[in-house]
Amino acid sequence: MNTRSPAPTRRLRIAVLNRTFSPTGGGAERYSIALVEALAQRHDIHVFAQHIQHAWPGVSYHPVFLPFARPRWINQLWFALATWWATRRGFDVVHSHENTWHGQVQTVHVVPVKYSLFHHVTGWRKGLRWLKVMTSPRLLTYLALEYFRYAADHGRCVVVTSDSLNAVMASAYPATATVVVPPGVARIADPVDADTRRQARVALGLPLEGRCVLFVGNDYRKKGLPTLVEALRTLPKDCYVAVVGNAAQIPAFRAAFLHSDTAERVHFVGALNDVDVAYRAADCLAHPTLEDTFAMVVLEALAHGLPVVVSSARFCGIAGSLRDGQNALILDDPRDAQALAAALVRVLDDADTRQRLCRGGVCFAQTCLWSQIALEQDRIYAAVALCTPPSGL
Repeated sequence: MNTRSPAPTRRLRIAVLNRTFSPTGGGAERYSIALVEALAQRHDIHVFAQHIQHAWPGVSYHPVFLPFARPRWINQLWFALATWWATRRGFDVVHSHENTWHGQVQTVHVVPVKYSLFHHVTGWRKGLRWLKVMTSPRLLTYLALEYFRYAADHGRCVVVTSDSLNAVMASAYPATATVVVPPGVARIADPVDADTRRQARVALGLPLEGRCVLFVGNDYRKKGLPTLVEALRTLPKDCYVAVVGNAAQIPAFRAAFLHSDTAERVHFVGALNDVDVAYRAADCLAHPTLEDTFAMVVLEALAHGLPVVVSSARFCGIAGSLRDGQNALILDDPRDAQALAAALVRVLDDADTRQRLCRGGVCFAQTCLWSQIALEQDRIYAAVALCTPPSGL
């Protein structure tokens, strides 16, 4: 499919599918929200979701009934079925951010289940893995949905959010053609002075004095918070960590990972509708993630002029586009607490390193504006709309 076709000359009626349409949901949710906001004036956009915490002029919202939140695989199947029925007529384009069999545009945000199950698995181990799949309704459902989602289909476009995820897709589904449309930022934030930082810390209930290392993620373990807490033990005593993300994980994390000498230096903020205030409060961002197909939080931090320490491209998609020492400090192994601590000390104590990273990060973020990325998505909509009948037929 030629996605470089011109943007559509007519206003399209577009259905967007995402179970959670809320800025607190995570990177995938913020990605879909940003595209909707950027394209709402161009097209008639309808959002189908089970959890909706968003309002934007010109966008229509359609709550999808949630009969059961658990088990997740049954709800995934239900959501696919319900949205297929609701969007089978009347739309020029159906854009799915979920594991569904329908939708001319499919945006992939996570590593495919097939890849997770079978990559580098051979011989008798592969047989055992298939036995596990065949005896698990959950895995069978996920694999079946993926199979039909990525099946060759005239007029369908599969979008991935990073080059690293593109390589994973090529390994798992080599017959599926993909297009890379990475996340972006709405704007480059203004520089933060001492008063602005102080006001942001007051708003979040953070210590006004000291140096704040920001962590943003809904899955604390996968995004590397245990390693960051371990690194905190060796950082100067005026350093503390501010954790933004899913508040439901706080009790278990406190019990399992917070040592007596770090408990008072880890501050849980919870989920935020607008993370900008957290970026203004921080001195740097630490993102020692174990798995991220892109990591929008890193890009957002760079756009706010924050120095960033992030996992390598083997673990985090955006790192493949960054230059170590120029626009971020990149960790070879995000599980190495000593290496993470050393990188954070460089960021916090070395003024030259800090200034170089801040300048380089802003320059990188300037190449990733949603205003430009939305044009690429618009071209994709135009291409798939040309391959489908007029709406309502």
